[in-house]
Amino acid sequence: MNATGRAQEPGVLRAIFEDLGAGVFAADATGRVIAANPRAEQLAARPAPEMLGRNLHDLLHRNADGSGIPRERCRMLRVLADGRPAEGSDEYLLRGDGVTVPIIWSASRLRLAGEPDGLVLVFHDFSVRRAAEEQTAAHLAALETLTARLTLVAEVSSVLISSLDVPSVLRRVGRLLVPELADWTAVDVHTGQPGEVRRIAVHSGTDPVSAGELEGSLPPLPETSGAPLARALRGNRPVPVSAADTRGSAREPDTPFTAAHRQLFERLGGHSAVVVPLHSRRQVYGALTAARTGDSPLYSEDETMVLADIGRRAGLAMDNARLFDQQRHVAEAMQRQLLTPLPQVDHLRMAARYRPAEVAAEIGGDWYDAFLLADGAVTMVIGDVVGHDLQAAAHMAEVRNMLRALAWDRQEPPSLVMRRLDEAMTNTSDAPMATVVLARVEGDEGGPWQLHWVNAGHPPPLLVAADGRTRWLEGGHGPLLGMSATLRLGLSWPDARENLPPESTVLFYTDGLVESRARPVDTGMALLCRHAAALARSDVEDLCDELLERMDPRGDDVALLALRLPPYGAGAPGDDTPQPARERRAHSPADASRSAPGAEALGADEVFADAPRGTARPPLP
Repeated sequence: MNATGRAQEPGVLRAIFEDLGAGVFAADATGRVIAANPRAEQLAARPAPEMLGRNLHDLLHRNADGSGIPRERCRMLRVLADGRPAEGSDEYLLRGDGVTVPIIWSASRLRLAGEPDGLVLVFHDFSVRRAAEEQTAAHLAALETLTARLTLVAEVSSVLISSLDVPSVLRRVGRLLVPELADWTAVDVHTGQPGEVRRIAVHSGTDPVSAGELEGSLPPLPETSGAPLARALRGNRPVPVSAADTRGSAREPDTPFTAAHRQLFERLGGHSAVVVPLHSRRQVYGALTAARTGDSPLYSEDETMVLADIGRRAGLAMDNARLFDQQRHVAEAMQRQLLTPLPQVDHLRMAARYRPAEVAAEIGGDWYDAFLLADGAVTMVIGDVVGHDLQAAAHMAEVRNMLRALAWDRQEPPSLVMRRLDEAMTNTSDAPMATVVLARVEGDEGGPWQLHWVNAGHPPPLLVAADGRTRWLEGGHGPLLGMSATLRLGLSWPDARENLPPESTVLFYTDGLVESRARPVDTGMALLCRHAAALARSDVEDLCDELLERMDPRGDDVALLALRLPPYGAGAPGDDTPQPARERRAHSPADASRSAPGAEALGADEVFADAPRGTARPPLP
């Protein structure tokens, strides 16, 4: 007998049926069980005699909770109707011990001799695999939730570092939390005054109008209060709160401050919230209230931890903003203390401006200077030390003071003063390289006047005639300070001279006025020419203000120094033209406590006012 013949022997078929590792039920055309193998008995926890003759569906097929299923919905019995094979993995069988077991199954038609076709059902216990799938699904859901929260925290962190405008940043954070972690949010911050709190942001996904109306100053924060918001504003831990907790009680009397917090729940709704402090290790800056309304669940411990982490991140951002303001204030105050109030000399008009950079780290290198020399010349300086921040400001002070001392002591041409300054920087200072324009305004009172200058790697001064014609003063150009003596290059700085027309203006400026990340220096210099020409007839103070407004420098600090020549003959012997009014010189970028250099010692405003230009001034006593 061949192998095919042996496979059809009753003994072989019975061995397969009994020893198969899967449960097998056979049913007739009415669905009654006519056979069950041992594995089916084991999986169903029922002996075969108990199951034979009973309807397969009625006896075994159930929902997961053990409840019954109508026959017409039984996918396994459908084979009896259409004869087509079926399979599935969502069905449950009721065991003899009352426990439902998930199965994976396959049903097909069973031909019965002399009878209508029945069905054969082959199935496996799917509980282990189902449990693994459910566990995997649970893990995936938890991972998705964690990923969503991490994404939210990353977005919040990105917002917190995007700007130093604290109110704007906190408003954006409040919007980000709705609806992912809250149905509405509110941010309250200390203003810096004792007991003073301001609600700077309220955001609701369903009622933005009411949310906006709830912003503003809050009643004074009580010195002692156990109210949720008060606790958060004084502590460093999240405070869970329900709407009822915002109402007064015998233990915690109602106050206007607690009523202001309760008003959030009354206007925006909500059954629960978490109030987290916005804090750093140094102090508490405010509090964030995140609330849920309607059918939203209570905050879980994990969600509370996420909100607390956001509060800490916001507090650190606020701490950094405070430190930035302090650093900016110190850097700017130091810079202004080093800037010079402009002296009044004859009928010459001078104006200066200093605009600090928007970023504290960019403040510190630019300066201007103007002072009288004993020989009667007015010295004007514009400079920029390489680098920024407080260290650059300190180096700038070194270079500025050395230059002032050398210019006063030597009474030499600007080129020699520049050479001595380069040597002094190299041998007595750790200041880095610097660019400088050193100029002397020479001439008798009433004119004519001449500019005698030298340029150490600085943008050239701009000469603006009274009729609007402009010209760069490109002469006198030499290397940056800090290069020649350091590298032993033997370089020099040539002197340059230029006659100054009456009523013309000479502009000295630092590169921050004409150059930025968004604008190349050539474009900036062309713009400066155009705007200066348009403002040629403006008062010199107005000219400086308008130039800064129109040039709109960004990213770097800017120093601007302008000299306006009077008409020919103004101030000459016999001329009674009044000197410029003092009130027009009231604006000064220098610290208010500083006076013009030499004004007290030499009596510049009184002694020099009537002295002819070009005559020697009396030396210091």
